[in-house]
Amino acid sequence: MLIMISVAGTVALAVLLAGFFEKNKRAVTVDQWALGGRRFGALLVFVLMAGEIYTTFTFLGASGFAYGRGGAVFYILAYSCLGFVMSYWLLPPIWRFATEMRLVTQPDFFAKKYNSALLGIVVAIVGLIALIPYLILQLKGLGIITETLSQGRIKTPVAVGIGAVVMSLYVVMSGMRGSAWAAVVKDCTTWIVCAFLGIYLPYHYYGGIGEMFRQIEIARPGFTALPETGQTIVWYCSTIFLSALGLYMWPHTFCSAYTSKSAIAFRKNAVVMPIYSLVMMFAMLVGFAAVLQVPGLEGQQIDLALLKLSIATFDPWVVGLIGAAGVLAALVPGATILITGATVISNNICWKLFPGLSPYQLTNCARISVFFITAVAVYFTLTGGESIVAILIMGYSIVTQLFPALFASLLRQNPFTKEGAMAGIVVGVGTVGIVSTTGLNIATFFPDAPTFVKEVNTGFIAMSLNVMVALLVSIATEQWPAPSERLR
Repeated sequence: MLIMISVAGTVALAVLLAGFFEKNKRAVTVDQWALGGRRFGALLVFVLMAGEIYTTFTFLGASGFAYGRGGAVFYILAYSCLGFVMSYWLLPPIWRFATEMRLVTQPDFFAKKYNSALLGIVVAIVGLIALIPYLILQLKGLGIITETLSQGRIKTPVAVGIGAVVMSLYVVMSGMRGSAWAAVVKDCTTWIVCAFLGIYLPYHYYGGIGEMFRQIEIARPGFTALPETGQTIVWYCSTIFLSALGLYMWPHTFCSAYTSKSAIAFRKNAVVMPIYSLVMMFAMLVGFAAVLQVPGLEGQQIDLALLKLSIATFDPWVVGLIGAAGVLAALVPGATILITGATVISNNICWKLFPGLSPYQLTNCARISVFFITAVAVYFTLTGGESIVAILIMGYSIVTQLFPALFASLLRQNPFTKEGAMAGIVVGVGTVGIVSTTGLNIATFFPDAPTFVKEVNTGFIAMSLNVMVALLVSIATEQWPAPSERLR
């Protein structure tokens, strides 16, 4: 136990210190602290955006979902690749407009595009609400890793608390540049660990990947296919569509586009990023390998599949290195999430309430906001009970409600007015909120509806209502406003 937790802690601390010493010491404005001065090249932009996408969800969630849900896990590969392809056309116009207008946050983009400060505030609130589940995901993963490696001697609340303090202090001191350099090490470590485990474990226990799936099919027929109820093909397709559209709607991934010094970086990255999805495929293979070797994990425990199988297979120091990769997969993306959330509070709330604040005061406001966001996330981490994948799917259901208004704003003629965009977002997010808090769904209102209708992802339904309401309200408030920037 001591060896595993010591190795994991030492490696993670070394990487964070390296990121801290790479910080931009001239950073005194929010623009420099949160966006690295907009000077990142293609490589750093690639690492930063990949580092935000590949998190504890990749390390624990993908393997746990494969262990618990079987074939449904492949939706992760499908939506991520589709989202990367879409970024080829989506991110360059976002970058051009943001650079021209010197925007700092995602709400700034919507406020400028629709010429509505109120819409900017609505987007800021939605973004903050969506970021909390994503940050919870990182803290939850951190707690799972620490408690498992310490064999229960360090409880999850203690691990989450320590990780939250380290993460928030790191963010306050280093900013985006430090996070980008730490992401370089984290991505390399995650790649090596996941690739090694995904190849070695199936061969070690089954003699090959094909043989592994053959034995699973014998023991649990149909496990690697989509089920007839629950996560069926309808759920699968609607979840892929929803998640692909929402991949770059997260405030932290959206704002990562601002850090680049040129638009060409995004198109170069779009070519390479689908290959990066192999990381998640390797993690899934680990989850499948654990199905017959570590039976009996249920509920939230499915997220332990990778660590449990690693502990049963390797020496403590190897497990420590694996744990270090997991810790970095939680801390580094969590740091970027905190930077983005704090910047939104500073730039879109504090500045609106106190427009006389200086750039230095705004930066300090952002740093203080880091601790507030961290405290909220820690509270919900310790009181919530969902698995890692369930948390992420809920977050996607919220954040994807911003996509219709964003896409409309990039068309030659925007079909949405500011009132329509705002109404659509509120209805979409409100629908997700009602379903999440009350447990209501399509089956509740339409019990006699066909089974395939009942299994559509709730977030997809919410987005459909979002678009309909936005169009209707836009028609009522002048459907065709002035031409917007063309999507190129």
